[in-house]
Order: sequence, then structure tokens, then C-alpha cells
Amino acid sequence: MMLSENPFGTFKHECLSAIKDTLKRRYADFEPSQFLLSIPPSPRFGDLTSPVCFELSKKYGENSTSLARILEQDILRIKFTLVEKVESLNGYLNFFVNFTKLSSMTYNVAEKLGQSYGLVKTDKPERIIVEHTSANPSGPLHVGTARNAILGDALARTLEARGHQVKRHFYVDDVGKQVATVAYGFRNLGKLRVEGKPDTWIGFVYAVTNCTIMVRALKERIRALHESQGSAEGLEHAQRQLDEYMAAAVELESLHKDDFYRVVEGVNADPNPEKSIENIVKLYEQGDPPTRRQVRGIVEACLRGFRQTLNKAGIKFNSWDWESELAWSSEVKKTVEKLSRTPYVFKDGDALALNVDLAAENLGIKQKVAPDMQSIPPLVLVRSDATSLYTTRDIAYHLKKFEWAEKGINVIGVDQKLAQIQLKVALLTLGLKDALENLVHYSYELVRLPGYKMSRRRGRYVTFDEIIEEAVTMAYSEVAEREPEMSEKQKLNTAKTVGLGAVKYAMLSVSATKTVNFTWDSVLNFETNSGPFIQYAHARACSILRKAKFKPANPDYSLLQHPLEKQLTFKLSMFPQVFSEAADNLKPELIVEYVNDVANAFNAFYNELPVIKAGTRELRDARLIMVRTTKTVLGNALRLLGIKAPSRM
Repeated sequence: MMLSENPFGTFKHECLSAIKDTLKRRYADFEPSQFLLSIPPSPRFGDLTSPVCFELSKKYGENSTSLARILEQDILRIKFTLVEKVESLNGYLNFFVNFTKLSSMTYNVAEKLGQSYGLVKTDKPERIIVEHTSANPSGPLHVGTARNAILGDALARTLEARGHQVKRHFYVDDVGKQVATVAYGFRNLGKLRVEGKPDTWIGFVYAVTNCTIMVRALKERIRALHESQGSAEGLEHAQRQLDEYMAAAVELESLHKDDFYRVVEGVNADPNPEKSIENIVKLYEQGDPPTRRQVRGIVEACLRGFRQTLNKAGIKFNSWDWESELAWSSEVKKTVEKLSRTPYVFKDGDALALNVDLAAENLGIKQKVAPDMQSIPPLVLVRSDATSLYTTRDIAYHLKKFEWAEKGINVIGVDQKLAQIQLKVALLTLGLKDALENLVHYSYELVRLPGYKMSRRRGRYVTFDEIIEEAVTMAYSEVAEREPEMSEKQKLNTAKTVGLGAVKYAMLSVSATKTVNFTWDSVLNFETNSGPFIQYAHARACSILRKAKFKPANPDYSLLQHPLEKQLTFKLSMFPQVFSEAADNLKPELIVEYVNDVANAFNAFYNELPVIKAGTRELRDARLIMVRTTKTVLGNALRLLGIKAPSRM
């Protein structure tokens, strides 16, 4: 029997080929919507099942059960390697695997490949840039940004393991109102002084500055509404907003009272704070030396704080790309000039805009890039004051990225959907054809903390640092209770591994398209479906292998007949297939779901069946290799997610 790197994939391929070949002979004009093959709810319905006969029934008006019986007889004439039998039942085609052959193939290839088992390489490697995190440098990384960083890191790890050449990029958004607001706040503070962790301090200055400006603006608005006898509804809304900002101001004052009042007094002494901030934006984009030095100093300090947090989380980047460099090097100007030579750029007063909708229509791509939009709003490229917008600079940035990359993956919140559509259309307008299929907006939803409303503008957020610290503290209590004989150093190191792993697993366990409801009860659950649960299963496998003190030399996989042995073996055989699908479809949650199933199957096996004291040497060796393969699979899966796999817990 040929040794396949993908045992379950080989079985699945045999089933698909059998269905395709049979349909081609009997129903040459039939084109199924898809060859659905899934794992049935119970092993008595096979190891894979297909509902293709229901599609045939709709097309030809014949009974699905009768069709399934006909196809069954045809398929039974085919010679298989891993398919043991095929049965039709109630219109379904159920395929049963030859378990002895599957187990031999799985464990032989796992033993041959060792730590590489499951990490199947693609036959079409690409150069890929994964841009992620890219947080605005106006405050610390918070729990929402943490999801971005963790998702991006897992995607990069998975694609790299698949055989692609991957670069991780952080886009430093240092041109724009938020950073200018921080610079304005520091000018009112008197000097660029940083206390404590730099990104946290910068977040404080930003929040105080913004809060003061908003309080002042809302008071003026309320006064104007009173004088003009404006609507009661408008007055009530403005008063509610003012109350919220005043409450935030009280919280900020309690953090650094003297510095709080220095910023407040400076802002209130300025006749037009908004105009002052706009001037900083303009001067920085133009490269004015004093403004450049100040803003760069602030941003570099914030990035030092980011790096401290990201290093703690085990997340690194190949490149930190400064938005300002694009503006200062005239790349943005050149991009606008190129777009202006197309028929889609028009004057909007003194501003310059791109008719994105018309461009998409004429290029014949509108249904592909914006299928759910009746009309794509225009993109303002240059404001009336001659400053560019974020998306304009992003166009120039992506032209640079695609000089090296064949594919670009942008891990950016779902709220940036329109900007990403406008970006893609602009790139296609400029002739970058690869952008249609190879520029991916990997959008993700928010993280919710029950009972807590976050707002960076008000200085209310839970930082990534705080989440990690709390997780480590809680994990330490659990580890100390479970392993009292550990040294203090071992307890602390294990707590760091478990705590961080718990946070990452929680962020990755939910599809990016869904909101994460972050609760500690689920995050640090040692019993099921959590990072600690998977890590504990890995540590348990390591413990068995340490206790064995011998190498399995004569395994007989035909002896693995217990339902729990079959369940675990079947799961382990699936790892290469799950990994490939997760990498190719950018779905790390598939690995999360799978590795939890493996841990469950392994724990059930461990609790029921002896390994070292198995009845015969051949059975003992077979079970020991099962444990070794489990350790490999759990370890590899965790590393793909950016989670450490501890050998002791």
C-alpha cells in the first residue's frame, strides 16, 4: 500500500472519484452543485456520507433511494485501497473505511514524518504578505486589536507551514487626525515626556485631549440649541453625550491629575483646537521638520509599547511600514496622478475624487467586488486643503506590496469593508489585475466584554496587556492547585504559557465573521474546549511517553479494534486534511474545532484503556505510537495557532 501524507484525504479522494466516475457513466449531462461529503452523525452510517442522490432526484424526478441503490451497485465494482464497503440508505451513499489499512497508513506516515506529520505542503507556493494589527499609534493595543493580532499571526503561521513564503507587515498609521490629536495634546502638556509604558501614556494624553475638545464642543452645541430653541430630542442627545464625556473626564483626572489639567487648560486656551489639529495633519504630511520630529517621536514611543506587548504575546513582524514615508517619497502624489489620467477621477469642489462605481461597472467587476451594493460611493482622493486620505495612501502602499507579493491578506475589521472595496477597485483601475482575486480583506467582528462598553476616544478600553496579565494570574491559581509540587518558577512559567494560550484560543475559536463574547469562565476552562484543555491533553501525552521508558518496536495496528481506539485513530488521520483546508480557505477556526475533538477523543481513550500495561507487547507498542502521534498532532495544531504546547502542567 502506498504511503500517503494525507490518510483521510486519500480515503475522501477515493470516495469522490467513485461518485464522479459513476455519475459520468450514467448521467453525463449532470452537473452537481457540489460533491457533498461529510462525516455522518453516527459511525453506523459510515465514515463519510454523500447526499448527491437528492440532487439527482430533483433533476430527473426519480426516487432518491432507488438512485442511491443503483449508484451503490456501480460503485461496488470499483477496486479501492481504503474504501471497505459502500451502502445506500434512505437516499444517502455511505462509505466505510478499511480501518486496519487506515490505521497502518496513519501511524506509519506519522512515524516517518515525525514532527512534520500533518503539515502538507502546497504544490502552488505563493509569496504572501499578511498585514495585521496595524493599530493606530494613539494608545495601547486593546482587546479588540488583540483579536486582529492573534488572527493575523495564526494565518501567517498556517500559510507558512503550508509552504508559502510569508511576510508579516505592520502598517504604521502615523498620518491623520488621531496621531495629530496626540501631538497637539503633548504640545499643551509642555513636552514629550513619557511615564510608564509609553503606549499607555500616549493613550492617556490622546483621551484627555479628545475628551476636552468634545466637552467644549458639546457645551457650545447645547448653548446654541438653547438659544435657537432647538428640538428637545437634539438637546437631550447632546446632553447625554456631554454626560458621558464628563464621566470619562472624571476617570481620566483620577489617573494623572496635574497632567490632566495641563492638557485641559491648554486646549481651552486655544480659540480653535480643531484647526490646530488640522494644521498638524497638513504640516506632517508635507514633511515640516519640527512637526515631523515631534510626531515621529510620539509614534516611535508608542511602537515601543506595542512591541513590548506583542513580544509578550509571541507575535513578531518582518516589516514595519510607515504611512508617512509614502507621502514624503511622493508615492502618494504619483498614485493620484496615475488615477487622474483615467476617466474616473473628477473634481468635487476643490477636492479630487474617484468614481468607484463607474470604474467597477466599466471594468466588469462590480458583482465580484461589491455583490450586495447597489452603488459604490466615490472615494475622495485629495481634500480641498490638498491633504490625502487614508485610503489614498493605502492605494500607494498596496502598489508597493504587490511589487513583491503575489497575494495580500489584510486583517482589518468588518467596519472597513467599504474602504477595502474602494481600494481594490482603485488598484484594478491602475491595472493591478492580481488585486481582483489575490487581495483579500480578512474581516473580523468585534470582541465584547459583557457589561463593559469600550471607547478609545474616552480612554475606556481593556488593554491586551491587562487581558494577558489577568489570564496569567488566574492560570497561576489553577496550576498551583493542580500541581503543588512544582517549583515557583515552573508554576509561573506554566501559568504564562497557559494564560496566553487561553486568550489566543478564545479569540480563534470563533469564526472571524462572528463576535467574540469574552468571558473568563469559558476562556480558562480546563475541562473542555479551551486552550488549557488542549494543552493539558498534550502534557498528558508527554507524561505517558516519559513513563514508558522504551521505544515501540513491534506495533500491530490490526489489534486496535476498540471503539475509542478507532475514534482517536480516525481523528488523527484527518489532521493533514483539516490543516490543508484551514490554510487554503483561511479558516484557523477549523484547526481549533479539530484539535478540541482530538483532545476529547484522546482523553476518552486515556481514561478507558491502558497504554504501558496493555495486554500484549504488540498492542502496547501500537497504543504508544497512538499517543506519540497524538502528541505530534496536538503540538503542531497548537503551534499553528501561536500557542505553546507544554510538556508538563
